[in-house]
Amino acid sequence: MNHPASRTRRSLLALAMLAGAGLTQAQTAGGDVPLRLIVPFTPGTGIDLIARTVGPKLAERLKRPVVVDNRVGASGNIGTEAVVRAAPDGNTLLVSVNTLVMNRSLYPQLAFDPVRDLTPVGLTSWGQLILVTHPKSGISTAAGLVAAAKQAPGRLNYASPGVGTPHHLSMELFKSTAGVFLTHIPYRGTGPAVTDMLGGQVDAMFLPIHVALPQVRAGKLVALGIGSDKRHPLLPDVPTLAEARTGNVNVDMWYGIFAPKGMPAAQVATLNREINEILASEDVKKAFSAQGMDPSSGTPEAFGRLVAQDAERWAKLIKTQNIKAD
Repeated sequence: MNHPASRTRRSLLALAMLAGAGLTQAQTAGGDVPLRLIVPFTPGTGIDLIARTVGPKLAERLKRPVVVDNRVGASGNIGTEAVVRAAPDGNTLLVSVNTLVMNRSLYPQLAFDPVRDLTPVGLTSWGQLILVTHPKSGISTAAGLVAAAKQAPGRLNYASPGVGTPHHLSMELFKSTAGVFLTHIPYRGTGPAVTDMLGGQVDAMFLPIHVALPQVRAGKLVALGIGSDKRHPLLPDVPTLAEARTGNVNVDMWYGIFAPKGMPAAQVATLNREINEILASEDVKKAFSAQGMDPSSGTPEAFGRLVAQDAERWAKLIKTQNIKAD
């Protein structure tokens, strides 16, 4: 027969072992294991800049290592899926851009849903796209581009860094709104597209403001309009496309951070609060503005609504324009 005191000692020992296991799990989920910020595109992109700017400050606040992990390929789907498949334990986050929701409609065969299978943590910033052409085109306004395209449908072409990129879908939205047709020439990345744009081999394209700015200032490209609701302080003389009377085309790109589905709400709220405070710092604002990005923040719920609305918006365009990923 077991003595009551013996049973009590065994119970206390079991409780101590459980408490120790809980402590070990807490340590594993925190300070000892790095928090991975997965970036689904190459180093040097706007998304990568966000991760490498926010990451060190997040490490200081959370008192744990934070590493940036570039998982490139398949238009961002490889890195996104890595986060979708990760445990919702606070050790893995995704830093992404609105390409995420575009891919939802461009790749219907994906084994995951980039909207439903991720938890929005928070918006980090907005980026603008500028519609540009080459000086030798003789086109100096967005209205002039529309007129030339209407005069000879399909003769003018436009470049993009690839099918399904914001640059590509922004031009498709512009074409749809203005009622014109330009021939799409997809490239493998922004670099080759810009090279041919500067050489005059292509007629037009949308470019992020930080990529277009030095070429516009040097007179190597002509800025026709900005795809936003307002002008940008870096190019105050460039009108919005609505001001240029070519349609209300707002193609601002949002950037944000996501977690795997199922992360506890309290953990999401903590990350959101820390990231929002980081985004409010002057050095982060300065780093972002140098790349033509405007820091922005808000609640996880507001960011989730933005993502869902944008997914529907681009889904309609992709269907209307019959855009295929291959």
